[in-house]
Amino acid sequence: MGFADQRFNVNLSILFTELPLLERPAAAAAAGFTAVELWWPWVDSPVPEQAELDALKHAIEEAGVQLTGLNFYAGRLPGPDRGALSVPGEESERFRANIDVAAGFAASLGCTALNALYGNRVEGVDPAEQDVLALENLALAARAADRIGAVLLIEALNRPESPLYPLVSAPAAVEVVDKVNEATGLGNARFLMDLYHLSMNGEDLPAVIEGFAAKTGHVQIADSPGRGAPGTGSLPLEDLLDQLKKAGYDGWVGLEYKPGDRPSAEAFDWLAR
Repeated sequence: MGFADQRFNVNLSILFTELPLLERPAAAAAAGFTAVELWWPWVDSPVPEQAELDALKHAIEEAGVQLTGLNFYAGRLPGPDRGALSVPGEESERFRANIDVAAGFAASLGCTALNALYGNRVEGVDPAEQDVLALENLALAARAADRIGAVLLIEALNRPESPLYPLVSAPAAVEVVDKVNEATGLGNARFLMDLYHLSMNGEDLPAVIEGFAAKTGHVQIADSPGRGAPGTGSLPLEDLLDQLKKAGYDGWVGLEYKPGDRPSAEAFDWLAR
């Protein structure tokens, strides 16, 4: 087995960012990839102009790549924010305004995975109040995803880089997955297993895979430490992906790593073609 047996897609919000957004899908195709994923591209706009949506859709279609994953609006990402759906007030409203826009854009490109980042804890707000709001918004997102035949992804991040984010372990994220599925009855909420984030939390990755592969809807990788390409750190990513495959995961593996001090097109030398 090994890397050659995996289906990799490229996250265009962390790779190829030296290029304008509309040039990235073609660059990914030129590097040999057939699929891409994105964080919500319009950081300040949960509801961008239709012309902007259309231009990105056209760029993806013209490049001949499949959009396999899309984040809902998550605030300033990259930046200080880690999602909006649990943040009371304006940010929660922006998330809700984005739900049908993101789902509609995903549907127009046949994308069937939507990632909803939970959001940071807010000083002066009861965490329990945030969790109630989060469940309400995640249920709305799950229903929107279900309408387009998509899964809703819920991701664990890592505490060192996201100290205000409450879902910093696989069990914490899976607990929310279960609550959303119980609330909606749809069963389309799934765990986004990012091996980089989980490793930064010091989790036992083989145990996480054994325990949660069946609830996993998407996998992302970067090496650790450093969040670079496979081989730049110490994670046994080939072995871990093999274990996931043996556990029944047959979905895409998102490349969500930093290219380092080189053009993104040169950051795939670890992957035999």
